[in-house]
Amino acid sequence: MARNPREDRREESEFVEKLVSINRVAKVVKGGRRFGFAALVVVGDGKGRVGFGAGKAREVPEAIRKATEKARNGVRRVPLREGRTLHHDVKGRFGAGRVVLRAAPPGTGIIAGGPMRAIFECLGMQDVVAKSVGSANPHNMVKATFEALDHVYAPRDVAARRGKKVGQIISRGGEAAEA
Repeated sequence: MARNPREDRREESEFVEKLVSINRVAKVVKGGRRFGFAALVVVGDGKGRVGFGAGKAREVPEAIRKATEKARNGVRRVPLREGRTLHHDVKGRFGAGRVVLRAAPPGTGIIAGGPMRAIFECLGMQDVVAKSVGSANPHNMVKATFEALDHVYAPRDVAARRGKKVGQIISRGGEAAEA
């Protein structure tokens, strides 16, 4: 069954794509070196959905295409407070890469390093303070950030899981009563 080209374009425009890193690798063979490329891509809709993917190929565009395809297939939803920041502070780690993500007041902006900044921009997050500790390897930083984002829970979800009201879950330190 042939797909409609308009639907493909609309689907592509739904997601924002950010190329996080390209790595050239060489394999030494009898005739010399054979080069390949590894790409790391983050995609998101700017409304709380984000995913990442890695792709490898002999040519850069093909590596990016593969990474983008994997990223689109691995999109996940992250609950955001007021559509702009995290509900609570969270830590993540992957390998030697560790990240700390903190909720921030309006107007703070995205204070984060390269790979994490790409994730937050694709996610549609506007205010966050993030710090990477340990490995600066982009793959580990991205995976640690996603591991942290997997542990962000909306107060409504926590209240439902515990069988309580949202007001009983949220601290009285000035946070909104409804998430």
